[in-house]
Amino acid sequence: MGRQRRRVDRAAGAGSGTLPEAIAALSRALPCGPSPETFRRAKFDRPEAAPALWQLLFRVLSPVSEAGATAPPAPEAQARLVKAALRSEGYPRPALAQLPEDGSRGSRELLLALSWLLARRPLLERLLARTRVRLGDEVAVCECEDLAFGRANTGLPALGLGSELHVDIRHVQWLMGKLRFQWRNLVSTQQEQCALLSKIHLYTWGCHSDQSLGHLSATETEVLRDPEGSQQLLQVLEQENAHLAATVEWRRRELVFWQWMDTVLDTCPQQAPDAGSQPVFLPKIPDHRAGQWELVAGEMQALEEELRAAAEPRRAAWEAQVRGQSRDPAWSSALRALQETVGQELAALRWAWDQGRDPAQPHGLYRLVRSEPGAPAGRGLQAAEVIGALRSKEACLEAALRQLQGQCRRELARLMGALPGFVWISSPVR
Repeated sequence: MGRQRRRVDRAAGAGSGTLPEAIAALSRALPCGPSPETFRRAKFDRPEAAPALWQLLFRVLSPVSEAGATAPPAPEAQARLVKAALRSEGYPRPALAQLPEDGSRGSRELLLALSWLLARRPLLERLLARTRVRLGDEVAVCECEDLAFGRANTGLPALGLGSELHVDIRHVQWLMGKLRFQWRNLVSTQQEQCALLSKIHLYTWGCHSDQSLGHLSATETEVLRDPEGSQQLLQVLEQENAHLAATVEWRRRELVFWQWMDTVLDTCPQQAPDAGSQPVFLPKIPDHRAGQWELVAGEMQALEEELRAAAEPRRAAWEAQVRGQSRDPAWSSALRALQETVGQELAALRWAWDQGRDPAQPHGLYRLVRSEPGAPAGRGLQAAEVIGALRSKEACLEAALRQLQGQCRRELARLMGALPGFVWISSPVR
């Protein structure tokens, strides 16, 4: 992977277990994880191991939870989705994009992609959070990345007018209308859900054994209404406990897996010199010894020197380009537009900072609990606090929306100005 290898001391792996035990724990922690034999065959790039790894990556990267999943798509569609998801995640190896979509080969590259996901983010913890059984009625008070899988860059892509780009404006308008209709449908569905939850909380008041809650949740009410369904809920909870135990075991034994992945990387053919430098691949291995911190600090200092050496020529070239184009009217207008955009974003950030100086900001999932009028406030969040946080988020989103609309108007004006015989009349800002 073109990364600087960190040689882990063999003595640190004492008591970490054998490699089959580590891979078996990883397989049990993953959704429909393949057998350890599949991992062994993937090391030697055996074609029979590729279909299982394609399916595993699809289950890991698919945004749909297992509980609400429908019939899986065709293997070719799964391969296309995996490639697109890894590309949006920033997967550095171009060899994966060149693999055939029929699942006939490429098992070693798929194993490297899975290991890259494991090293880049807390993948298993996010899978557990995605499939967690929610016994209480919960609501999310933020939209941070901890509650979702890694998102792609949300910046506005550069618009272009290519020779093969033909977009019907009526189709775009139809898509916008469909999006607005689905948004209104979602809002009405959430309002109906809140009304039903309020009725359940009101009718079951005083039935819960925990006095701090006072009422039952929708899941607990369903268990009382249909006792036979509690067996299914018990099975789901047992599966969740099994995944949790496998994750804990994997964390104890993962050091052996990363040592084995070093040997997998040794078996990879050397990439061409013009393949481009790849980012550093450093798996997050828990290490409690002070000596490892010195090693990491040395590696970080070396990386900082490399980045500084690579950035200085680019900075000099950019400054020379700015000095050469400062007299161009188009460059001056683009610079003013950029300054205006930065000013709007800075104003939005300052406003958000002024509104959210309290260090205890709402974060994560909270259980909905109905309280009696006049009751003392508990340890949780009050509805007024959540409403205030949502209004602050709404203001930031509106500022970002105005910024994106301004960028789109300027880009459309530039594109229309390049077409002879057309006059661009900007729509009023709403």
